[in-house]
Amino acid sequence: MQLLFPRHWQDYELIDSGDFQKLERFGKYTLIRPEPQAIWKKKLSDDEWKKQASAVFVRDSAKARKSSREDEGWTYSQKLNHRWPLKYQYKDMQLTMSLQFTSFGHVGVFPEQAENWDFIYDTVKAWPEPGKVLNLFAYTGGSSLAARAAGSEVTHVDAVKNMITWSNDNQQASGLKDIRWVVEDALKFVKREVKRGKQYNGIILDPPAYGRGPDGEKWVIEESLTELMELCSQLLAPRQAFLVLNMYSMGLSALVSANLVESFFQPDNMQFGEFYLPSTSGQRLPLGTFLRFTR
Repeated sequence: MQLLFPRHWQDYELIDSGDFQKLERFGKYTLIRPEPQAIWKKKLSDDEWKKQASAVFVRDSAKARKSSREDEGWTYSQKLNHRWPLKYQYKDMQLTMSLQFTSFGHVGVFPEQAENWDFIYDTVKAWPEPGKVLNLFAYTGGSSLAARAAGSEVTHVDAVKNMITWSNDNQQASGLKDIRWVVEDALKFVKREVKRGKQYNGIILDPPAYGRGPDGEKWVIEESLTELMELCSQLLAPRQAFLVLNMYSMGLSALVSANLVESFFQPDNMQFGEFYLPSTSGQRLPLGTFLRFTR
């Protein structure tokens, strides 16, 4: 079991957390957002949080469903651009993510995942040939960009068309091209690829706890992940390969990922544990489990 955090951010900073909130800087804006795991007390005063915050998000799901505003739930202390860039650099990889305020409180990047971006980039760069990488539940595409920046052919799968559009914006902002975009249910897509005899050198999975596909397909991680992992074991190349599995579902240990992967793969160099973000005020904020291996 390992505890890992990203070490190369310049444009992102977790300033403080506590009382079920987090204060974090994304580029030129500092935001307050809910954080269900931050059950401890804040280190900084409420006045200091308020002084630093450019915007605050308060979750009201019922109100957001009825609203036509994409940024429902946000209040602003100043006039802000609703889209702004966030840059990330590691070695020769230079990524630019286009951020925006959304009605579900996200802004378009999970900063802890930069630790995986570095892993993906280094792994692909070490291969004699850059191979093919599949990114499932791919969100706004940080991992897709890392694999593409390293030279891989990348297939990016997400069930939400708006996320594909957002990911394409990030691709263009990062000076990259030719990622293959697929709007489809991940499990359905993988089943079809297995039937076609396809193989990938890298597979990245970031499944939600619950979700719906574009045609109403139901996803529940405890019910569906085992089948998906078995299918992925048929897609992953026998050598020059890697797999990354992230889980944000509270209550599922990293040992769940380890046991699941060992049921279907013969992993070498397996790492698993938790990601966290250190804050400048001293706490460490846990942000989901990870598992990754190469062979």
